[in-house]
Amino acid sequence: MKQMILNGGGLDTLALHDVAAAADPGPGEITIRVRASSLNYHDLLVAKTPGSVAGPRIPLSDGAGEVLAVGEGVADYRVGDMVVSIFFPDWQDGPDGPSNFSRVPGDGIDGYARETITVPATWVTHAPRGWSAPEAATITTAGLTAWRALVVNGGLKAGDTVAVLGTGGVSLYALQLAKAMGARVIATSSSDEKLARLSALGADAVINYRSQPEWGTVIRDLTNGRGVDHVVEVGGPGSLAQSIEAARDNGHIALIGVLTGFAGEVPTATMMRKQQRLQGLIVGSHRHQRDFVAALEVTGIRPVLDQAFALDDLRAAFEHQAAGRHFGKIPITL
Repeated sequence: MKQMILNGGGLDTLALHDVAAAADPGPGEITIRVRASSLNYHDLLVAKTPGSVAGPRIPLSDGAGEVLAVGEGVADYRVGDMVVSIFFPDWQDGPDGPSNFSRVPGDGIDGYARETITVPATWVTHAPRGWSAPEAATITTAGLTAWRALVVNGGLKAGDTVAVLGTGGVSLYALQLAKAMGARVIATSSSDEKLARLSALGADAVINYRSQPEWGTVIRDLTNGRGVDHVVEVGGPGSLAQSIEAARDNGHIALIGVLTGFAGEVPTATMMRKQQRLQGLIVGSHRHQRDFVAALEVTGIRPVLDQAFALDDLRAAFEHQAAGRHFGKIPITL
């Protein structure tokens, strides 16, 4: 079978190898024919950073495909089922998630950039009925992050107003989830072309943050001075001050990204005065993903897919992602 290896970090260390197929499943395990993955900012950071992993590593945290074989004692899956990986294989349920990436596929352990894999059955969930593998592969990281930010942690309800930043996978999933659940959405981008596409997806108002750098104030104006109930904050230090301005008193800011860096000034006095809740989060648990898949089947949401790349074009896919040319998720097909 084919598998991609990242040899210590840096895009120039990516190499495709032909290796033996995955071993037959043991008790409690399943073997999967991986059909697709999708790229996340976390995958890009691991791939492009020299020394990000110790020695050879199979990249990519997201994986979707059909079950080829089922080991003894596995009752939840049958041969032919479409399944999708979970980001934290050991976080099955409960409120206490991991605080590091030591057990995350594609980072601390080998990931899904390979044609077959044998894993414990607890490392996957069913994909939504009728979804293709490229669609299902967007659930693991981006989709589940949006679900946890708005529904699990945020308690999103009909009539709320949500601000989403940019046009990456998390932001687009958040837009779609919010609209499906009866919320109003204000979306930002630096591209007028992308803003038009956000409007077509259902955004009630759009803001070009390049031409309107004080977009937090613009959002307050659009909400008659109240501010939004939820901000899905993907930027980090470069955008957090505007998110605090945009959120209402006692509002919720889900900090899920570091696109603008890893440290910076935070207007803590303003956030304290407004009694806002700023909560960091990284994806979610097996339970969260099962609930999310059930919601996807009920709402009919389908992910927004950008240009697809084959596994042997993984470096080009990462370069496409790094250039910011994409709108939605970048599928990798196997």
